[in-house]
Amino acid sequence: MGNEQLIKEVTEKAKKWLTPAYDAETQAEVKRMLENPDKTDLIEAFYKDLEFGTGGLRGIMGVGTNRMNIYTVGAATQGLSNYLNKNFKDLKQISVVVGHDCRNNSRKFAEISANIFSANGIKVYLFEDMRPTPEMSFAIRHLGCQSGIILTASHNPKEYNGYKAYWDDGAQVLAPHDTGIIDEVNKIASAADIKFDGNKELIQIIGEDVDKLYLDAVKTISIDPEVIQRQKDLGIVYTPIHGTGMVLIPRALKMWGFENVHCVPEQMIKDGNFPTVVSPNPENAEALTLAIKLAKEINADIVMASDPDADRVGMACKDDKGEWVLINGNQTCLLFLYYIITNRKAMGKMTGKEFIVKTIVTTELIKAIADKNQIEMYDCYTGFKWIARQIRLNEGIKQYIGGGEESYGFLAEDFVRDKDAVSACALLAEICAWAKDQGKTLYDVLMDIYVEYGFSKEVTVNVVKPGKSGADEIKAMMENFRANPPKALGDSPVVLTKDYKTLKQTDAEGHVTDMDMPDTSNVLQYFCADGTKVSVRPSGTEPKIKFYMEAKGEMGCPKCYESANAAALEKVEAIKKSLGI
Repeated sequence: MGNEQLIKEVTEKAKKWLTPAYDAETQAEVKRMLENPDKTDLIEAFYKDLEFGTGGLRGIMGVGTNRMNIYTVGAATQGLSNYLNKNFKDLKQISVVVGHDCRNNSRKFAEISANIFSANGIKVYLFEDMRPTPEMSFAIRHLGCQSGIILTASHNPKEYNGYKAYWDDGAQVLAPHDTGIIDEVNKIASAADIKFDGNKELIQIIGEDVDKLYLDAVKTISIDPEVIQRQKDLGIVYTPIHGTGMVLIPRALKMWGFENVHCVPEQMIKDGNFPTVVSPNPENAEALTLAIKLAKEINADIVMASDPDADRVGMACKDDKGEWVLINGNQTCLLFLYYIITNRKAMGKMTGKEFIVKTIVTTELIKAIADKNQIEMYDCYTGFKWIARQIRLNEGIKQYIGGGEESYGFLAEDFVRDKDAVSACALLAEICAWAKDQGKTLYDVLMDIYVEYGFSKEVTVNVVKPGKSGADEIKAMMENFRANPPKALGDSPVVLTKDYKTLKQTDAEGHVTDMDMPDTSNVLQYFCADGTKVSVRPSGTEPKIKFYMEAKGEMGCPKCYESANAAALEKVEAIKKSLGI
């Protein structure tokens, strides 16, 4: 499509926003973009519709069809309302939970959504203020609702907001409901189709009543309360990075018995501009700068952080030289599952029906731990809705004891069906207390895992390609990898290629077999003879393509970490070269 044609199309789309169905402020902004000789803003705002995908909505806030605003949020809620009214038409009263995080406009979007649901005859339980995503998932289940939404863009920069939709099991929506909702959302042609005038009688405010029940439930997952009693003075530094974690995580730690918790004061202030960090992402070392500074001042044992909607947890601890180091998402997941399995066994809490879940891009060391301890493990797609699906399939048959993914998400319980930083922070503190009880640090426990189960280095490379041209580039890259898969990564031959889009796997001899997965996904995986694993997937929420690399090695003793790490990093560089990134 030529530029002129594109400008013509976006102009026509934008003009539809100059009708009385849209507020004066919105119309003025659209006029400004139309009159501006530079059409960049107009194109970016209208070249496509912000897609209500399987994860809901996520985008930059602003005016236009490709932006998060009251109309795109309104269309999503109207479409979801229409779907719920069709799907549960025999139900006397359909109900939903509405939650939100600390971001700019999150409260506004939540209240508008509550009004739209109620205008469509749906009862709404609206949280009084910001709350963590996992609590919203818990509330759906506890209140017996059919659906729920939370307004959050997770760890994205401050310009973004998002909208996640959940089903009656408290998990993000899966097939067939995901596509069913998308179809209904796509039918909303303009703001005139959205019922904005709410019915106050159908909106109930919730808060402390649910907080208390949720925190009581979180307390039940503690495996060894006695170790906490012995180590109640464990030095903990926590930061919510201006987000929802501040409401419940300090309370949860206290309830579990930890008495020496220090919250980063500058970041205990609710603020959607995230003024103290470049990005509110606990994966980035920069987001933990203030927390580590405080940890050094008070000689703490552990640093933990949650992202703005408190579903993901980041952490740091001291290494064998007393230096503060970040523990990545794969390592965190390893530590959680190792502790849960080891200590449930030690305390005689295993029945033989337990299972754990990881995502396909998460470290294979978890599989080694599960196999050695004869625990069933399931591999699923990236995204916690797939872990939740596994829990649902096994409900009443097997017991879920933990699951996680490399992107700092973990869920230790089944009364929530999304990743949960509230329970994860409390459990992390317990693991740290257990380590300290043996004269060890979390770092020492990680080294013990590497010595026993083999060393593994995981590196994720994000290749960012913004805008329309970027989306086309990402598409071309995936097509190229499909057409020309690598024969070797570094100096190790590829022995197995998995294509989750076709659900076919090909071995080194060229034999093709079918893969058993619940759905297709645009992911490619390469497995090498030396245990190297590479996964390639475009992000579903951001303009980037992700390369997850895992290089294997051996560690004879805890002191061998540096040499094992250096060898693995060398291997990673060779892998990057092979992939052309």
